Amino acid sequence: MEFDNLITLIKTVSSSELTQFSMKEGDFKISMGKELVITSGKESAVISTSPYPAGRIDTPSSKDPEEMAEGETVKAPLVGTFYSASAPDEAPFIQVGDVVKKGQTLGIIEAMKLMNEIECEYDGVVEKILAENGQMVEYGQPLFVIK
Repeated sequence: MEFDNLITLIKTVSSSELTQFSMKEGDFKISMGKELVITSGKESAVISTSPYPAGRIDTPSSKDPEEMAEGETVKAPLVGTFYSASAPDEAPFIQVGDVVKKGQTLGIIEAMKLMNEIECEYDGVVEKILAENGQMVEYGQPLFVIK
């Protein structure tokens, strides 16, 4: 993609109402996201709709998250926004070190305004949580490591 076209694309997405945009053209891939600010009375919350924390640039790493941790990996069953709790003011479903059973709810993925529970596929102990609350996740992306 030519530089001028890239700048035009970034400006267009930035000025639109889109909160997330991804595009792939040959070997070129770009993903952009915005933060959504929700206000209610005196309180406000910032929800990141970007799949990456602010300021992070995604670079290929020599190790896949699955390779860095031992155990069974629970992957995202669909594309959407990952939430670690049922509501912003609720405690997370699980934390690192928790004992989990097959069928237990580990988190939620919101897709098209529907909340989809992510169920544990294994009995064990939560070794790692690979997704952050409010993060966009892709189909098949590793979310949890259960040992």
